[in-house]
Amino acid sequence: MSRQTSIALTTPPLKGASMRLRVVMVAFFVAAVAVVWVTNSFLSERFTNDTRNRANVRLALYSGNILSELQRASVVPLLLSQDPTLTGALQNSDFSQSSQRLISFIEEIGAASLLLLDSEGRVVAASDRARIGTNLRGAAFFVEAQRSNDTVFNADRNEQNAFEFTYSRKITVDRQMIGAIVVSVDLGQFERSWAGFSEAVVVTNSEGQIILSTEPRWRGLTEGEAMEARSAPTAIQRAIQATTDWTSLPPDAYVLGEAVMRNESRILFRGWHMVSFTTYSSIREKVNAVLALEIMAFAILLALTFYLMSRRAQSQSVFFQRESAELRALNLRLQREIAEREKAEKNLEVAEQTLAQSSKLAALGEMSAAVSHELNQPLAAMKTYLAGARLLLQRRRSEEALSSFQRIDDLIERMGAITKQLKSYARKGGDAFEPVDFKGSVSSALSMMEPQLRRRDVTITRSLPDAPVLVMADRVRLEQVIINLLRNALDATKNVSEAQIDLLLAAGETATLTVRDNGHGIDDLDALFEPFYTTKSPGDGVGLGLAISSGIVNDLGGRLTAHNGRGGGAVFEVQLPILDDEQSEIEAAQ
Repeated sequence: MSRQTSIALTTPPLKGASMRLRVVMVAFFVAAVAVVWVTNSFLSERFTNDTRNRANVRLALYSGNILSELQRASVVPLLLSQDPTLTGALQNSDFSQSSQRLISFIEEIGAASLLLLDSEGRVVAASDRARIGTNLRGAAFFVEAQRSNDTVFNADRNEQNAFEFTYSRKITVDRQMIGAIVVSVDLGQFERSWAGFSEAVVVTNSEGQIILSTEPRWRGLTEGEAMEARSAPTAIQRAIQATTDWTSLPPDAYVLGEAVMRNESRILFRGWHMVSFTTYSSIREKVNAVLALEIMAFAILLALTFYLMSRRAQSQSVFFQRESAELRALNLRLQREIAEREKAEKNLEVAEQTLAQSSKLAALGEMSAAVSHELNQPLAAMKTYLAGARLLLQRRRSEEALSSFQRIDDLIERMGAITKQLKSYARKGGDAFEPVDFKGSVSSALSMMEPQLRRRDVTITRSLPDAPVLVMADRVRLEQVIINLLRNALDATKNVSEAQIDLLLAAGETATLTVRDNGHGIDDLDALFEPFYTTKSPGDGVGLGLAISSGIVNDLGGRLTAHNGRGGGAVFEVQLPILDDEQSEIEAAQ
């Protein structure tokens, strides 16, 4: 009877404690949600205003650059129309020196191109000699120049859907038109510079038509047509888009379904306007970082509460736990067996690791000299691309990060090919050849060397033919030769104040690539292509690069030569048999 009374007395306090605990938990969740909501609203507004102010400053800078470029180019036609050399050439129909004179003006003026037209609209001289002889009689800039006595401005679309901006002025002698001068303004340079930022920028003319844009497909459209909202293709993506927008203020517009901030600036030129569209990704990152800290703090408090509750439950359950002596003894024996097995497994693992390490060291001792030399460049490039990919991922630019990972994958494949090539060099073996564009291999090698070139203040001059230069070769091994020559040129110009490397590809009876530098030159030409011959300090090279390159070129049926230039520096020439069209078709059929 007394036992029943005791139970009746202890039950109500337990129910009351449980109810109080539920109330406290509900209050805790309500407070957490309220704090997160207020913090989100305050920080979203603050960071959005900061982002908008920075975008407006960039717009002012962009518009000033465009206006300065247009104003500088506007006076050029007036000056050139009064040039006695160009006027005399139009009168005498002697244009042998006119194109060279226009080319000499390009660097001083900073224009994209210069054209000299006769009275019939035919191009008689140009900074781009390929355009000489073109008839532009029906071009808008020539027609309007005939009708006006002043400099006229035109913005016309070309075949690539891009706008060409020109200033033109007719050239007169005794009030008779004898020709016209046309100056092209390169506003596309600003498009390329804007593309490096995480925002879309457009420039519209007085009719609202987009004439400059970081998005090429927008050119020629109005802002409304370009900014037409497009929802995500699937319900899942629409739900994800909705969750990513919740930390932002109401957006100004949507670009391809993504919320953006719109800022506009006026360019004081023919009613032009500039508009930028900035994403809210940086704002979301900053706000979400603070919110994550708050949520983490609430989670820690909640975990601490549950921990205290579990400790209380454990203290109450101690009175109901019974362990038998046999069970404890059995558990102790099992633990000992487990410990012995773990010890044996660790000993076996150590022995396996020691054996594997010994094997690795033996192989490393045989291949370290060649492999370390050939893999330095791909490893340096991979480190640069990994750093760039990490930065892109932090900025939520996953597509560009994937491009960096693709380059890293290509480098890994190249490293495997290098090790295979070193083994082939030792055995004097060869791979299957195929028609390869020598010009494309030069461009690919320059792309591979881009991280090293970017760290050095060196001028790279390229002279490549327009048409492909086909040779029978292994593409990877040919690129390896070019990279070795470029790397030697970089090392040779390390102590030169104004370093310069010239690349010249010529296609005649043979395909000849010339690599020239302005370094210290070559001291010993006889031993230059011998293995392990090097003038570099210890740790900078082992002298295998030129030896391997010479062997590769010989396997390709060509030759690698070197000599000192007349003005100083070293000159390397790679000569390979050129592949004509008939041979290309035969090789492709095989």
